[in-house]
Amino acid sequence: MRIAVTAALTDETITPVRLAKELEERGFDGLWVPEHTHIPVERATPFPYADENGEVARWYGRLIDPFVALAQASAVTSRLHLGIGVLLLAQHDPIVVAKQAASLDHVTGGRFSLGVGFGWNKEEAADHGVEWSSRRDLVLDRMRLMRALWADEPTEYKGVYGSVRASVAYPKPVRGGSPRTMLGGAAGPKLFSHIVEYGDGWLPLKGADLRETLPVLRTAWEEAGRDPEALQVVPYAVDPTPERMAVFAELGIEEVVLLMPADEESGMLRALDDFARYLH
Repeated sequence: MRIAVTAALTDETITPVRLAKELEERGFDGLWVPEHTHIPVERATPFPYADENGEVARWYGRLIDPFVALAQASAVTSRLHLGIGVLLLAQHDPIVVAKQAASLDHVTGGRFSLGVGFGWNKEEAADHGVEWSSRRDLVLDRMRLMRALWADEPTEYKGVYGSVRASVAYPKPVRGGSPRTMLGGAAGPKLFSHIVEYGDGWLPLKGADLRETLPVLRTAWEEAGRDPEALQVVPYAVDPTPERMAVFAELGIEEVVLLMPADEESGMLRALDDFARYLH
């Protein structure tokens, strides 16, 4: 089983360069980083992972841009896989993201994974001009536009929310078609339809309830005519225990992303020491 970590890298934590070097030297498979552009102080949206005082964790408003962090990490590694978990695509210009993602995939030699998510913070999304109720449809439209830019030949796309002319757009993703694309979000027909259309697989948060949800996704995947062997399910932000990891192995999971504490450098390195027991 491949073991990666996700870390909230901020101006107060270990640097992307130091962490990436440590991960590669210790034998970890990958580094994933989250994204929030900002966290408005005015908040009507309940925070799903509040602290004991009901407050948003400090790191949410201090995150380093994921493309910047992973570009740094890529420059000092040769093997480590690098992913965004997850990019809030509704809040971005898809033409720019298509360029950023393909460029990072190119300079890393195909070591990049684009995790796509829909967000939880209505105020953050509103500042980006996103209508909350339509954000999933917006993400779908933007993925279709991005895939047109990644196509081998200039391809026009006219969507509900955006369009692009047939264009020369290089570099292309290393494997062709798209970078490895994984979706985050809660299990359900809407999410699974997105995964089936444009994803390589799912990042189930904490890996919870996979005994029930994984067969549903596999059925949807196969009914869409996609190769059953190609589906990738990667439990994400997992607090590992031997028992939990054994369940993943039983379910045929080949890759897990463990959750690092948003701590100062010494605390994050201690977490890597603890995680070493799961490396094989």
